[in-house]
Amino acid sequence: MGALTVDPAPGHGQDWDDLVRICEETDAPEGCKVQLIEGIVTVEPPPSKDHNLTAELLQRRLYGVIPENWGIYQTLGVAMPGRGGIYIPDLVVMPCAAVAGPGNRVPAEEARLVVEITSQANADHDRIGKVHGYAKAGVGLFLLLDPWHSGRPTATLYGEPDGGTYRVLDTVEHGEKLTLPEPFGLTWTPGSSRSAERRRNAPVLPVRPGNASGPPGRKDPSRRAAVMRSGGYALTCRSTRCRSTPTTCCPACP
Repeated sequence: MGALTVDPAPGHGQDWDDLVRICEETDAPEGCKVQLIEGIVTVEPPPSKDHNLTAELLQRRLYGVIPENWGIYQTLGVAMPGRGGIYIPDLVVMPCAAVAGPGNRVPAEEARLVVEITSQANADHDRIGKVHGYAKAGVGLFLLLDPWHSGRPTATLYGEPDGGTYRVLDTVEHGEKLTLPEPFGLTWTPGSSRSAERRRNAPVLPVRPGNASGPPGRKDPSRRAAVMRSGGYALTCRSTRCRSTPTTCCPACP
């Protein structure tokens, strides 16, 4: 299922209250995200497991650096009437006081950081429409995580909004370090935590024990063969040498 759009009404000229009402009355399957993007109601399917994991791992890091009176929210509507928009970012950081009270939307200008993670169904909305929307609303920092970027997954940090336009502060590929400026002061490596999680869950290749009575440091032929059969390196070994020289028994292995 891709992202769907809902025609708000025949004709034009709906005011903000009409758009909000249409968005709220849109009947969508459970778990789908209903947003208003440039005056058009969009319905997106539930995010994937990888998508949820990326958001959760970044959220954990952010909680370690934000002030105690700030919060991080995953299902909060961010309203920008000037753009005909109600976005629901994957993560939004803002003071807790801004979220107090009834309703499910807050003014976009209250956000200190918004994070969007592209899905195959909504990548263009995040890369184009939301970049302009957040900049126009004056959101200070916008982090776009794009695992569907052609070539390799990327992370782009936008900031310093001026006249409805952001400046690109940094763009990195997954596996490279990206730094969020103050008041966050967080250096983070997009994609690294997910890769580590996959390595931890990788099957462990059985290795025959070597000659325990041999002299220390002797390379065990049975381990060497097991390393070669593994297709590159011993999955139980953390050593760089084991990865870079797969035909050599790693001295760091027990």
